Amino acid sequence: MTEMVHGPLPVEVPDPILPRWWRTVDRWTMASVLFLFIFGLILALAASPPLAQRNGLTAFHYVERQAIFGSMALIAMIITSMMSPSTVRRWATVAFVVTLLAVVMLPIFGTDFGKGATRWYSLGFISMQPSEFIKPAFVVFAAWLISASSEPNGPPGRLLSFGFAVTIAVFLALQPDFGQASLILFAWGVMYFCAGAPFLFIISMGAATVFVGFVAYKNSEHFARRIDGYMLADVDPTTQLGYAANAIREGGLFGVGAGEGSVKWSLPDAHTDFIIAVAAEEYGVLMVLVILGLFAVIVLRTLTRLMIERDLFVRLAGTGLVAMFGVQAMINMGVAVRLLPAKGMTLPFVSYGGSSLIAGGIALGMILAFTRSRPQGALTSVMRGY
Repeated sequence: MTEMVHGPLPVEVPDPILPRWWRTVDRWTMASVLFLFIFGLILALAASPPLAQRNGLTAFHYVERQAIFGSMALIAMIITSMMSPSTVRRWATVAFVVTLLAVVMLPIFGTDFGKGATRWYSLGFISMQPSEFIKPAFVVFAAWLISASSEPNGPPGRLLSFGFAVTIAVFLALQPDFGQASLILFAWGVMYFCAGAPFLFIISMGAATVFVGFVAYKNSEHFARRIDGYMLADVDPTTQLGYAANAIREGGLFGVGAGEGSVKWSLPDAHTDFIIAVAAEEYGVLMVLVILGLFAVIVLRTLTRLMIERDLFVRLAGTGLVAMFGVQAMINMGVAVRLLPAKGMTLPFVSYGGSSLIAGGIALGMILAFTRSRPQGALTSVMRGY
């Protein structure tokens, strides 16, 4: 009878996933990540052949591996970016539990590959660094706890998230990996600050950081050696910092030319921690500025889109992820120009490293998932009611 009076009911045709994803995703951020990966391959062509030669491998062994891992990272980024925020949260919670157990078990089953820090699981044909994967998983899990604590009768999420952050930082510091431990605490601090942290708590955290740094300096030879090297008035030209500083000076504005640099023959970590020194020497300050600009686009675009998001969990998780991403890039480049002590931290999507690339792809995929345009995501729709 209803159809006779009003006609047949309209049938809603579901919007295909791919067109909807392409219409709502931040394409500027995706393009910036793609360009970073391309620059990473170009720099790997320059920086990795000397290492391959020293290790008795084919000249482009590390370039080929970076291309494979980078492709896997881009696929992981795209798949993750298609998920809804609730789906990302569920998978991140599972990943957090798994990676936390992996970090805890590192002292027993991990290896240091002769580098003095037990950070990897050796699987024979490949190695895996769990600290890279626990970072995005923890940020999303902590954002969920903090946002849940603001609900009526919610759990003590802020306290729980702080406890997990400290636990992870302690286990990472025991490897020792003070750089990753600092990133975990920094990301938690940013989210807690955005959720409305008391000013007294922020002051207390600053004082606690200074105290922990002092204790680490007194009790960790690894930590003290890096701080002492940073504090020296003159850089030893035979150290990694010395080689990197000289390479940046030699590069000038336009660089010495592709393949003409010499720092890659002296730096054992030219393809990872000091990749920006290779870029500065062979391609000049101009390439460094382009890379800086790409990181700035990702950070600023993400924060701009999160500013109009009204879901507290999405705002906190997205802010924590992009803050950690941007600060890691800043630390890597800051070490190369001696603005910061040596940290042993990769440049996201540019440095060589399977764990770093794939974990970075997952983290960027989460960021893209959180910043996708959603009809009910804008604060302006709420403000109009006031």
